[in-house]
Amino acid sequence: MKKIDLRTLLAHSYEERKKNVFYERPEFKLRIIQIEPGEIIPECRMDSQVIFLCLEGLVEVTVCGDKVELGEMQLLAAEPGHFSMKGLVRSRLLGIQIKLFSSG
Repeated sequence: MKKIDLRTLLAHSYEERKKNVFYERPEFKLRIIQIEPGEIIPECRMDSQVIFLCLEGLVEVTVCGDKVELGEMQLLAAEPGHFSMKGLVRSRLLGIQIKLFSSG
């Protein structure tokens, strides 16, 4: 068990995104994301299910070509696919990757 205050976590730039992972287990990974207005997080392929919770701000998330705006206290749950993000205002998100396991 670990209690985490999301308000106090430091967020690093996209180039240092590995430092934004603050909790990881074999089944899942937790990451804090901070994105500035107009900043773009380039498309990447995620092989895990992903949940984004917008803690503050407004972002445009693209999942496999489909765009959706995600505002404060809104959550996006998505299957594995191609993801990118654009900051519409200064925003802070919680990203959760749920790792898939094979049964064989």
